[in-house]
Amino acid sequence: MNMRLSQTAQDTLCANALRFLAIDAVEAAQSGHPGMPMGMAEIAVALWTRHLKHNPADPTWPDRDRFILSNGHGSMLHYALLHLSGYDLPLDELKRFRQLHSKTPGHPEYGLTPGIETTTGPLGQGLANAVGMALAEKLLAAEFNRPGHTIVDHHTSVFLGDGCLMEGISHEAASFAGVQRLSRLIAFWDDNGISIDGDVAGWFADDTPARFRACGWNVIENVDGHDVDAVDDAIRNARTNAAADTGPTLICCRTTIGRGSPARAGTASVHGAPLGKDEIAATREALGWNHQAFDIPEEIRNSFDARTTGAARQAAWQAQFDAYAQEWPELAAEFTRRVTKRLPVGFQVLADAILRGVHNEAATLASRKASQQAIGRLARALPELLGGSADLTHSNLTDWPGCGAVRADQAGRHINWGVREFGMAAALNGIALHGGHLPFGATFLVFSDYARNAMRMSALMRQRVIYVMTHDSIGLGEDGPTHQPIEHLPSLRQIPRLDVWRPCDAVETQAAWNASVMRADGPSVIACSRQNLPHQARDAERLGDIARGGYVLAEADDGQPAMVLISTGSEISLAMEARSLLQAEGIATRVVSMPCTAAFDRQHEAWRDAVLPTDVPRVAIEAAQADGWWKYLASAPRAAVIGIDRFGESAPAGELAILFGMTPERIADTARRLR
Repeated sequence: MNMRLSQTAQDTLCANALRFLAIDAVEAAQSGHPGMPMGMAEIAVALWTRHLKHNPADPTWPDRDRFILSNGHGSMLHYALLHLSGYDLPLDELKRFRQLHSKTPGHPEYGLTPGIETTTGPLGQGLANAVGMALAEKLLAAEFNRPGHTIVDHHTSVFLGDGCLMEGISHEAASFAGVQRLSRLIAFWDDNGISIDGDVAGWFADDTPARFRACGWNVIENVDGHDVDAVDDAIRNARTNAAADTGPTLICCRTTIGRGSPARAGTASVHGAPLGKDEIAATREALGWNHQAFDIPEEIRNSFDARTTGAARQAAWQAQFDAYAQEWPELAAEFTRRVTKRLPVGFQVLADAILRGVHNEAATLASRKASQQAIGRLARALPELLGGSADLTHSNLTDWPGCGAVRADQAGRHINWGVREFGMAAALNGIALHGGHLPFGATFLVFSDYARNAMRMSALMRQRVIYVMTHDSIGLGEDGPTHQPIEHLPSLRQIPRLDVWRPCDAVETQAAWNASVMRADGPSVIACSRQNLPHQARDAERLGDIARGGYVLAEADDGQPAMVLISTGSEISLAMEARSLLQAEGIATRVVSMPCTAAFDRQHEAWRDAVLPTDVPRVAIEAAQADGWWKYLASAPRAAVIGIDRFGESAPAGELAILFGMTPERIADTARRLR
């Protein structure tokens, strides 16, 4: 009995240590969210001291459990856990919470703080990230585990709050996780009934357990979130569900936000503001915490310290992997290559050969079809390529021969995401972060608005995620303005680190795929046409120039252009026709294809000046909102943009092109006026 009481007392001390590290850091910063860390402290103690498989000395160990803080405003809980567990996050960094260049920013940021698995803060996305990670784990296990050799064997745990559940993305993510039976996913709901505006009863009265059950989840209700043993029992039950493969589990933890604060516990006032010196003193007294700010006794640190157990667990796994490599050397080498996110040896040579082959075919086809063919070619060389579509597979053309569908009881490489664009994009981030796969997802370009915040997170985290966005202009025709993207290309180009490719033919489409696959530091969009695009002839040198993002597709006959036409995608063929009209009149005209402005902007100034000479008039042509093109016209002596500054119409594509002035004749006439 005494030992039991001693353990309970120790758990309480550990929880209070987490509370006061959060309280003190928020007070020092005079900014932050103490309420959630104070409310979820016991839940964190149960998971991190009794269950979580990780090694602080190696945050990239492939078989570690993944932990995600979807309610990322409570970041100090995560930082306290990492610090006390033994990660390279010194106490001084906690003292510098939310300060410039610290490793403890206001919300967790992947790549900045050791042990942070994903950037969270936009509520609900952490849950969707966790779904992607759990899917990646399941598919890798099916592909690489062998009888007697289980090298992929970990769980994904995610903390989430009422705000995460109110966001629509939580519905998308939960539904998908249930239908895919992602049994190793465990979500902890911080059921405290408080959001920024106060008691949630006035705006959030969902029957959350029933909702998750309806989505195919196991649900453990009425867990006292302030009882470490009760949470521990719930986690054990959840892991039993995982072993039985009965689906993901939601643990509903009843908590009090800001627990321990005499005046502010259970109120919205503790959510996102420092407690203040007087209330901190009162909280110390109420919880019997007799330590100075940031002072954590050694015995409490020892309870959290995971360095010894983590090293032992990783060493045991490494021994298992070494035995696996003896019996399955090719699989072991492939697993290592993929979890370290390296492309196969010689891939650049192969990609170049594929591109030459596509150019030699000289096919006229829609770039969405060319994209499908590119996927098929690359999938044969890249077994890690994994992707699908948000219920538009036969419009986006994202499947390929032999891909196989991903189902709850079937491994494959093509994912039917359903009509869940936002959830899809956020889950793709989770897949990329997990390692082992190179993910892509698709929808219509106009619906990038639904996915945009997760696409922004791809860029923020520098993740290699590929977005295939088809039906990229008024060229889709009769579906009308609801489906015709006008502002989407320039809008997406404004996201830092996001490469937006809009290829003009099958060759540029393959080049865009090659560049996106080989890019290691960020996401890419490949915007594709519904309608057929004619092949554009190039010499071998210009094939290599496509990857630069902007290049001379067709030179003036005498090599001294008097006019430069700049365009992308389906409008390139219009520019080429306009060039013929102008050259017939003696106006030497160069056509510059600029499939990716971001890639072009990264080129050396000498290249950019050679492609766009400063002493020559320019016309930019794109069936989209035109303002962004002035960036490339400012240095010209005279310039114009032909774009679209209003929403589209429902009509056949050819009629729309005439209506909006997307014709060779208008381009040529505009160029003549600049002479």
